[in-house]
Amino acid sequence: MKNIINQYSSIEQMTNQYLNRTKTQKNADSEVSFEEVLRQKQKPLKFSKHATQRLSQRNINLSDEQNIRLTNGVTEAEKKGVNESLVLVDNLAFIVNVPNKTVVTAMDQEETNANVFTNIDGAVIM
Repeated sequence: MKNIINQYSSIEQMTNQYLNRTKTQKNADSEVSFEEVLRQKQKPLKFSKHATQRLSQRNINLSDEQNIRLTNGVTEAEKKGVNESLVLVDNLAFIVNVPNKTVVTAMDQEETNANVFTNIDGAVIM
């Protein structure tokens, strides 16, 4: 109590100092965009060695837009509590381990003609 009494002569001074500090902190925080904070918090999507080989063997090249949609699909699967997800982006199919944010394998439309996917507990169509 003595420390507080010695530092402030009135409650108004204490309130003003607290409020001014809060405003300064808010202004500093608002300089960082929401998108930047989101990028910092999100783990990047990884591709397993197997998935990388499949992409190469099948001549699958993801555009930036497709990669963003794939990442968004994984985020949606995560929100729903999916562990192993099929994510469809255009004519491409990806099996993703959602908790690790790792693409396990990738297929194009020719490979998916059988329309049978095993060991998944959810699917996201982007």
